[in-house]
Amino acid sequence: MARRSLLFSPGDRPELMRKAPATGADVVCFDLEDAVAPGRKDEARAAVRGLLADPDFDPDTEVCVRLTATDPAADLDALVGASAATGDVQPGTDDAERSPRLDAVMLPKVEGADRVDRAAALCTDRGLDPAVFALVETAGGVLAAEAIADAEPTDALVFGAEDLAADLGATRTDEGTEVLYAREHAVLAAGAADVDALDTVYTDFSDTAGLREETAFARTLGYDGKLAIHPSQVEPINEAFTPDPDEVEWAARVLDACDEADRDDRGVFSVDGEMIDAPLIARAERIVERAAAAGLDPR
Repeated sequence: MARRSLLFSPGDRPELMRKAPATGADVVCFDLEDAVAPGRKDEARAAVRGLLADPDFDPDTEVCVRLTATDPAADLDALVGASAATGDVQPGTDDAERSPRLDAVMLPKVEGADRVDRAAALCTDRGLDPAVFALVETAGGVLAAEAIADAEPTDALVFGAEDLAADLGATRTDEGTEVLYAREHAVLAAGAADVDALDTVYTDFSDTAGLREETAFARTLGYDGKLAIHPSQVEPINEAFTPDPDEVEWAARVLDACDEADRDDRGVFSVDGEMIDAPLIARAERIVERAAAAGLDPR
């Protein structure tokens, strides 16, 4: 499953939420947290519930909801419907037939593995089994990133630079050096736990060149995808995380040569005059996996 781009859409804007899958984002995330004013939470929950329960809403994208940090149980109760939340749904009723389309939930400001476990239990109690995206965006969250990523329900670790900078009292710069250690620490934790790593937002959605540069850098760090706050950011992000044809061709040659070497019981082989070892084979495998996830035919 490709998670190159995750597009946030405000939970109180149903017209934008309905359009979000058409942007080409691999994941659409309906936001009940930062994008919604406190006084509009109930309205947003109802709007998200209405869309997820609409039988005509069945996009090819992964559908996620960012829960509120303070009351995820209330969010989930609203999404599944009051009767489902209390276990009172009767077979054959409208509520029983309209289970929400919910592939993933995002948890903001996670600072420990126990938070992931509790959220997963809340989902299970309501008959839901979504993937869990854990957002580390505080000092405590970054320091606990390894345990958070390694929690069994965690399917993706998400890095949030803006809230982290606010938590630290750091000044955000164009270079991003003030959050670089945390950014690298998050992707290391995700890699160690073998879960996806999603990079922070690029806040200036009018600066496409800057977005491309930062996304390319995130890919070099090892991230699998990046958060988007505007539909115009989706295409540049997808392009950055999709291997280019030269990379794919190189990876295919490496893996074909590796297969041939295995058949001939050779431990050493070369491609294009370059000796190939285990790290390069792993790199080729990753490129092929990313190409396949993006819908390309790598081999």
